[in-house]
Amino acid sequence: MALDPIQWFPGHMSKTRRLIAECLSDVDIVLELLDARIPRSSKNPEILKLTAGKPKLTLLNKASLADPATNDAWLSHYEKTENQALLIDCVTGDGIAKIGDAVRRILSDKIAKNEARGMAGRRLSAMIVGIPNVGKSSLINRLAGGKRDKVENRPGVTTAKQWVTTSIGLSLLDTPGVLWPKFDEKSVGENLALTGAIRDGVLDVETLAMTLCERLYEICPALFLSRYKLSPDETEGRDGYDLLELVGRKRGFLVSGGDVNMRRAAETLLDEFRSGVIGRISLEKPSRDRRLEKGGDAVC
Repeated sequence: MALDPIQWFPGHMSKTRRLIAECLSDVDIVLELLDARIPRSSKNPEILKLTAGKPKLTLLNKASLADPATNDAWLSHYEKTENQALLIDCVTGDGIAKIGDAVRRILSDKIAKNEARGMAGRRLSAMIVGIPNVGKSSLINRLAGGKRDKVENRPGVTTAKQWVTTSIGLSLLDTPGVLWPKFDEKSVGENLALTGAIRDGVLDVETLAMTLCERLYEICPALFLSRYKLSPDETEGRDGYDLLELVGRKRGFLVSGGDVNMRRAAETLLDEFRSGVIGRISLEKPSRDRRLEKGGDAVC
């Protein structure tokens, strides 16, 4: 069940692009947050252009939701491309303690120059950028040692310029999540929608869940079948509609007449995928094979 092409570009996102451009000269480094489950799809190509020339640290957030082997493959990928990257998780706190040292390592030349000018210990500044719902405010809360910003598991909560002082020697500028006007590949919009970077209200939730059923059945069937107590005989040759209906029936989401409440089944499936209840699943892995890049892949 393929989704129609997704285009979603609220007006505030245009303002965010201007904010990034205007404030870039005020920061020493850019922290770019990506979703570890979809590092390629969650990388905004416009941010790359807007932040060109600035030192950058890539943070693969939500790593505890992604497949461990695929996480390692992404780190190796970034090492080969000479980009600094860390696996982190703002919920569990994993990897957060490594950020300060990584920033100082990247900015070692600047720190040395500051010391030579008699400005040893000068506080460094960083801008946090990324797509909606990737965890920017949650990261700031972690680094600030408490909940300094409003955090909700939905895109679009952070809407204004916010500077926060942290305990790791960084002043952080948070920016609202920003997407780009047009997705060149259909799979990119699909991955963003599946992981919650695009509001569910923009799309038909049932169609989205049908797409997810097909993706999970293709890339990690064992996890999908185990979670919903399905057998290969029940699911063989079934499309997304049939798979979602089976999920709803197994869960007892029935209405009058014995039909399945498809919306309830859809919302449950999406929530359990996004929260990691089904398992640690990556929808993309680094590969030179464009067929894999286009459709996404997982190691389960």
